[in-house]
Amino acid sequence: MPIFFTRLSWLVTAALVIGLLLQPVGTAVQLEMSLGAIAVMTALWLFTRGRTAHYIFLGIGSLVVIKYFYWRITRTLPWSADPVSLTAGLILLAAELYYLYILFLSLFINADPLKRPPAPVGNEADLPTVDIFVPSYNEDASILATTLAAARSLDYPARKLTVWLLDDGGTDQKCADPDTRKSDEARARRVGLERLCEELGVRYLTRRRNVHAKAGNLNNGLKHATGEIVVVLDADHVPFRSFLKETIGHFAQDPRLFLVQTPHAFLNPDPIERNLRTFERMPSENEMFYAISQPGLDKWNGSFFCGSAALLRRTALDEAGGFSGITITEDCETAFELHSRGWTSIYVDKPLIAGLQPDTLRDFIGQRSRWCQGMLQILLLKNPVFKRGLKMIQRLCYMSNMTYWFFPVPCLVFMFAPLLYIFFDMKIVVANVDEAIAYTATYIIVNLMMQNYLYGRVRWPFVSELYEYVQGLFLIKATAAVILSPRKPTFNVTAKNVTLDQDHLSPLALPFFVVYVILLAGSLVAAYRYAFEPGITNLMLVVGLWNFVNVIKAGAALGVTAERRQTETTPSLAVDRQAVLTLNGLAIDVRVERVSAQRCRIRMDTIVPTRRGEDSSTGTLAIVPQQDGGSAGTWPSMPVTLTSSALSGEETVCELRFERLRPRDYLALADLMYGDAEAMTRFQQARRRHKTLFAGTAQFVWWGLVEPFRALSYGLAGLRRRAPAEAEPVPVPKTITMRRSLADRTARRNADAIAARAAEPAVGPEAESPAAQAQAAELAPSWLQLMVDAENEALARNRQRRSADLGPSPEPAAG
Repeated sequence: MPIFFTRLSWLVTAALVIGLLLQPVGTAVQLEMSLGAIAVMTALWLFTRGRTAHYIFLGIGSLVVIKYFYWRITRTLPWSADPVSLTAGLILLAAELYYLYILFLSLFINADPLKRPPAPVGNEADLPTVDIFVPSYNEDASILATTLAAARSLDYPARKLTVWLLDDGGTDQKCADPDTRKSDEARARRVGLERLCEELGVRYLTRRRNVHAKAGNLNNGLKHATGEIVVVLDADHVPFRSFLKETIGHFAQDPRLFLVQTPHAFLNPDPIERNLRTFERMPSENEMFYAISQPGLDKWNGSFFCGSAALLRRTALDEAGGFSGITITEDCETAFELHSRGWTSIYVDKPLIAGLQPDTLRDFIGQRSRWCQGMLQILLLKNPVFKRGLKMIQRLCYMSNMTYWFFPVPCLVFMFAPLLYIFFDMKIVVANVDEAIAYTATYIIVNLMMQNYLYGRVRWPFVSELYEYVQGLFLIKATAAVILSPRKPTFNVTAKNVTLDQDHLSPLALPFFVVYVILLAGSLVAAYRYAFEPGITNLMLVVGLWNFVNVIKAGAALGVTAERRQTETTPSLAVDRQAVLTLNGLAIDVRVERVSAQRCRIRMDTIVPTRRGEDSSTGTLAIVPQQDGGSAGTWPSMPVTLTSSALSGEETVCELRFERLRPRDYLALADLMYGDAEAMTRFQQARRRHKTLFAGTAQFVWWGLVEPFRALSYGLAGLRRRAPAEAEPVPVPKTITMRRSLADRTARRNADAIAARAAEPAVGPEAESPAAQAQAAELAPSWLQLMVDAENEALARNRQRRSADLGPSPEPAAG
C-alpha cells in the first residue's frame, strides 16, 4: 500500500502541475516563465549534484516543452488559410510531435541508466563450454586471421572453448557457380581458409547454399556446435583477451539470462569522423547508444542483441528455433523473440572488442539502410505493441528503438519547411516574432540543454542532427521501400577496410550539393525580401534564421561528402606492452606504444645497433606476457623490419613493420594488440570530454561555413583528373603483327612472374589477400601497356634508321 500511495501522490502532483501549466498566459509572462526555468536549470546544472537535482532539472525542462507544444497545437495552426497551407502546417506539426515522442521516450528510458557491477568468474570446473562463431562472407584472409587468432587466445580454459569460422563465401553453391571465375575464387577461398583454420586450431565450417543470409549461417553453426554458450563475433570484430572473463560469470547468476551484450568499439573513423577530422577528439556516434541508451534499456530488461560482441545461452536459442531470420536484422529480432518468451538480458558497459567501421560514405549509407529497413521490418511484421509476452516497459523500449528509424521524414520536413514561406508565402505557422521568441526560442534552448545535460560527454551539440541529415537524404527511399513492401529488403554485407589513397568527392555528393544550393538561395531571397520588399514583417527574419541554420547543417554535410584520403593503411591502437627486440644478434628491452596489423612503434633506452654496413634491419619482436610470463623461449614473437628510428630525448623511437606474417604469427599479433582491454577504454575515455553548448555550436557553425569550399575544391580537382583521360583516346592495336607481338610478350612476362612467385615461400593468409592479388596483377601488364611499349620500340627503331640515313646533326634531337 505505501508504494501505491506514493505513486498516486506523484501522479496527482504531476496532473496539478500540468493543469496549472496549461492555463493561458500572455506572451510577456510566458517569456519570463521560460527564462526563469532556464535560469533555474542552469543553476542546478552548475551547482548541484545527485539524483534529486537530476530529476528536478529534467522535470523543469519537460514542463517548458509541454507548454510549448500546448501553444503550438492550440494557437499556431493556419486553420483559416488555404488547404495547401493547412496541410503543410499539419505535416510540420506532425514532424514536431514525432520528435516530442522520441524526446520523452528517451528521457524516460535513459534518465537513470543502470551501472551494473562486474560478475564473478567462478571456479574453472564450473565454467560453461563456449562456442565462438565468426560468420564470414567476403572478408580478407588477414582480417579473419587476426580475429580468429584473438578468439583462440582468449583467457579461458582451452578444453572448454571452440572457435568456428562460418564461411559463407566458400559454400557448395558458390563453388559450383556457372561463372568460372566466381567458382574458382570460391574454391580458392575455401582451400585457403581451411588451411588457415587448421594452423590456428580453429574449426572451419561452410554449408551447401547461401540461404537466410547471416541468420542462416549462424543456424548452420548451431547444428554442429554443442557449447552451452554461443559467442557471436563479426569477422572484423577482434576480441580482447579478457572478453569471456568479463562476461561469462553473469550466466551463473541468472538461469533465465539469454544475452550478455557488450559495446561495439572501433579502431577506425566512420566517414563523418574522418572527413571532419574528429576521430581523435570527439566521441563516436555509436558511443551515445552504447554508453547511455543500452544501459538505459538494461534497467528495464530491454537491452538487445546487436549482432556481434555478445554471448547467448544455447538453450534459449534452441527454444526459439535458433536465430530469427524473417527480417534482415536477425540480431534485434532474435532478442525480441526471446524477451517475449520471458528470457532476460543484460548489458556490460565495457569495450571488449575492437572493430572496423565503413570507410566510405557509400558503404556507411548502405549499412544504415540495412539497419533502418530491418528495424522497420520488425515494427511492421512483429509490432511490439501487440507482441504477447512483453512487459509494457519492454514494449516502450522496442518502440523507441524501432520508430527512431522514421527520422528521415521529419528531418527533411524541417529542412525544407521554411522555403515554403520564403518562396511561396505559405503561412504554415501562425505566430508573430514575440511569440516565436517566448515559446519557440526558449523551447529550443531548453531542449538543447536537456540533451547536452544527458549526453554531453558522448555527443557534441548538433552532431546528431548532422548524422540524421547525412543519412536522411538516402534513407527516405529505404524507409518508403520497406513500408510499401515489408518482406522485400534483403541482407547486404557492408564493405570494410576499403583503401582511400587520395582526396576525392563521394559519388553520393550530388544530392547534397543540390540541397545546399536550394537552401542558400532561400537565405538570399529571405534577406532580399526582408530588406527591400514592402509589407514583409519581422517573421521573414525569423524564418530566414531558421533556414540559415539549415544552410549551416547542409554545409557541414558537404564536408562529409569530401572524402579525405586515409592516413593509415590499417587502423592502429595505443597500447603499453613490454617486448624484446632481437636485432643484429642483440636482444633489446623495448616498450610498444602503438600497434596495427602491419606495423608498430616502439621506444627504447638505447641506440639502434645498425651502424655497420653488414648489419641487417630485420629481426624478431617477442611479446612479454602480461601475467604468468613463462620462459623467454615461449614468448609469442613475429618477424619485423626496422623502417625508421629517431631520437626522443634520451630514448630512441623506432617504427617496425611486420614481415610476411604466417598464421602462428597472428597469435603473437593478437597478444600484442588485443591483450589488454584497458587500451580501448583509455582511448574512448580520452575523447569523452564534455562539449558545452557554446563551444559545440561554434564548431558546428565553423564546419557549415568552411566545409562547402573544401567539397567544391575536391569536385574541381576530380574534374581536372578526369579531363586528360577523356581528351586523349588511346588507339587499339589493329595489325596482326602487333597482336602476335603483344601476345608473345604477355606470355613471357606472365611466365617470369609465375616463376618468381613459385620461388617464394608460402606466407599464410596474405597469399590469398587482395593486396597480394593486386601485386600479382601489377606483374602482368595490361594489353594497353604492352601496346604502348610496342609503339615506343617501333618509333625508336624508325628514329635510329632515319638518323643513320641523314648522318650526324649538330642540333640535339627534340624530345
